[in-house]
Amino acid sequence: MNLTDPLKSDQQSGGDEATPPVHVAIIMDGNGRWARSRNMPRAAGHQRGAQAVKKAINAAVDAGVSYLTLYGFSSENWKRPSDEINDLMGLLRFYLKSEISNLHKEGVRVCVIGDRERLEKDIVDLINDAEEKTATNVGLTLTIALSYGGREELTHAARELARKVEAGGLGADDIDENLFADELYTAGIPDPDILIRTSGEKRISNFLLWQLAYAEFVFVDVLWPDFSEQDFASAITEYNRRERRYGATGG
Repeated sequence: MNLTDPLKSDQQSGGDEATPPVHVAIIMDGNGRWARSRNMPRAAGHQRGAQAVKKAINAAVDAGVSYLTLYGFSSENWKRPSDEINDLMGLLRFYLKSEISNLHKEGVRVCVIGDRERLEKDIVDLINDAEEKTATNVGLTLTIALSYGGREELTHAARELARKVEAGGLGADDIDENLFADELYTAGIPDPDILIRTSGEKRISNFLLWQLAYAEFVFVDVLWPDFSEQDFASAITEYNRRERRYGATGG
């Protein structure tokens, strides 16, 4: 079930700087440019970006955020050079092996969304282990989008509903927004209140196309490897300045 209650969330945020967003999503952009500006290989940018992930998680916990979703690797990223993909997958393996125990100790629940069929088996095994190990944690829910594409997710949801209609267990007219949301990778997770994108780019790049319908967008000029706890806090401050109306009242 889609847990988001827009009107209730609006009443809670409504400019109250003491109230954190429930769910923050981040497009982590700029690793390559960070490395290029320093005449370093792209792999160095990705390594530094992994350190920024830790800072974002810490900042989310400190701010009282309940859900943090990070765009780690898109379905389009498979088109990158094989050497870069191998570096990214190696970094992912290292992160899953070295950081999950720490996240578990901190009460963080780890979820991964996306197409796992394109990932190597050992990575899928590490993901499964991380999700199982942290499944009962009640602190921050950290969702990592890997091999993820928003259009593919919507297609997947439509396909699953079509199968249920064909099987006779569901009528076409019974399908509503809640049933559709139940078939998304993010089922059971409230929609993001705010999307942060680093590096100054101003697009959502096929990320959470359904879920971002009423999110506030905050674009920051900082490259992801330089993203700090203060940058996170500044984005939350900007979020709290905004009045979320969901089309209910005029501007």
